[in-house]
Amino acid sequence: MTKTDKINDRILRELQRNARITNLDLAERIGLSPSACLRRVQELERSGLIKGYRAVLNGAAMGKAFVAYIGVGLNEHTKAAQTQFEDALQDVPEVVECHNITGTIEYLLRVECADLVAYKTFHTDVLGTLPHVTALTSYVVMGSSKDLRA
Repeated sequence: MTKTDKINDRILRELQRNARITNLDLAERIGLSPSACLRRVQELERSGLIKGYRAVLNGAAMGKAFVAYIGVGLNEHTKAAQTQFEDALQDVPEVVECHNITGTIEYLLRVECADLVAYKTFHTDVLGTLPHVTALTSYVVMGSSKDLRA
């Protein structure tokens, strides 16, 4: 694993802000030569600290302006029940994140839909029909003052 130091931390912060920044501009912002900067970025990639780069999509422009987090409780706390639940969500386009968590519930989902009507259909016809699901608690996103994914 690559050790992080203040320079690597600065590189990672800049890449989180703008992963499409040129190496020349990144090097200038960090205060390194372009070759030293490139070597550091490549090492951060090789070590797995940088897992990849992606496009952040505008949900509203794609017709998915309704965002909610859903707490999901299962009636069985077995590996088989968890695997079955996780497998059932793999091809569900509304679920953009699925996290197995600790506490009183087993999962936290991030769901994106067109609107409240589409969310109700998803909630009832998809989540409401999955085996082992006993509790669903919805948290509708009204605004996001900080979102580092964007």
